Amino acid sequence: MLTAIIDYESGNLHSAEKAFQRMAQETGAGKVVVTDKAEVVAGADRIVLPGDGAFPACAAALRGHSGLFDALVEAVETRGRPFLGICVGMQLMATTGHEYEETPGLGWIDGDVRRITTDDPSLKIPHMGWNDLMIEQTHPVLDGISTGDHAYFVHSYQMDTHAPDQRLASVDHGGAVTAIVGRGTMIGTQFHPEKSQATGLRLIANFLSWAP
Repeated sequence: MLTAIIDYESGNLHSAEKAFQRMAQETGAGKVVVTDKAEVVAGADRIVLPGDGAFPACAAALRGHSGLFDALVEAVETRGRPFLGICVGMQLMATTGHEYEETPGLGWIDGDVRRITTDDPSLKIPHMGWNDLMIEQTHPVLDGISTGDHAYFVHSYQMDTHAPDQRLASVDHGGAVTAIVGRGTMIGTQFHPEKSQATGLRLIANFLSWAP
């Protein structure tokens, strides 16, 4: 069993690598590698797409790596490999991003990524720090995770989902902000599970043992 964390030069992957390796060892889920090689992604049993920064830059970086984008799409769309997007990696699952300029996403979740808005001047943007999850849909990757559990966020943009059943959880930041999305063999978290202590480690362990 091989889990590939995609390195497309859009974030520091050290903490994610360590968290996934720890939970893979604890759950007997096999090997976890960080890779920028299309052939490794193509042969992986599970795929993780992290991301930090602006949506257009991350989309361009992913598409700009030789063969990597095509390998990802083929593995997830055609072969149904379980996929987890994290932060901007989750946002890239959307139909379109609207950060600085209109940018096409992967189109795996029916939604648009737009700047968070709030009428409460006491709430700052970016939305940064711990917040309580509100679970809206059941999902195997959320087993053992409940409304009120904490997760760690750092973001100024969020995904507005158009299909209610594709938003699995939200948080309140002057209104509902999408926290987790999912469809088929694909799931995404706006928060960083590798930085979310017990909640994040449980989600990682669930993903590594998920057999959709």
